[in-house]
Amino acid sequence: MDKIGVLIVDDHPLFRQGLRDAMRAEADIQVVGEGATGEEALSLVRDLKPEVVLMDINMPGMNGLQVTRQIKADRLRVGVVMLTAYDDAEQVLHAFRAGASAYCPKDIVPGKLVEIVRQVAQGHYVVNDQLFDRDGIQAWMEKGISAVTRPYLDDTEEVFSPLSPREMEILQYVTRGLSNKEIAHALGISHQTVKNHMTAILHKLDVEDRTQAAVYALRHGWVRLQEPKA
Repeated sequence: MDKIGVLIVDDHPLFRQGLRDAMRAEADIQVVGEGATGEEALSLVRDLKPEVVLMDINMPGMNGLQVTRQIKADRLRVGVVMLTAYDDAEQVLHAFRAGASAYCPKDIVPGKLVEIVRQVAQGHYVVNDQLFDRDGIQAWMEKGISAVTRPYLDDTEEVFSPLSPREMEILQYVTRGLSNKEIAHALGISHQTVKNHMTAILHKLDVEDRTQAAVYALRHGWVRLQEPKA
């Protein structure tokens, strides 16, 4: 019997161990590798070619949403099970828009997570105890996006589109308190380019200003506050 190859990606060793123990207890599942950062996740997916990735959203460097979008952009045949402590309706939609196959809170019962891994390995999508095929998850996303965006907006797809890698990078600097001019210097791009990206970020997140954008990103675990140097 072919086993389901699972890659575990989370920057907390104790949580990785718990996932590893839960997966290794199953005869039809094999843990093929582990990573602690988004960059490691991409490298390991390409090298190990697992069927399923168990991935945290809130990680240093590239977060889980960025990694998932890149996996899908590279057309890598792997299902992503997103694990997060930030469980709300908008976060779920962002995860599936990025290309996730399932979305689970980190306090999920191990046996339930194992069943989700099996479903994802078969090409299914799982959210809120519901099982979908590709058409079903698309319909679910469209309904969800319409529900959480403002009714007078003309293009809900554009408003709820995920941030690009550059926009996510700029948002990280915003949460550190840098001005547009300082961000432009740090990234080696023009001040106007940063302003253009900020306009897109505010539009996509449906927020009014930089502070709201930073709070949104931190609340959803997309970025981390920079730790003070010792």
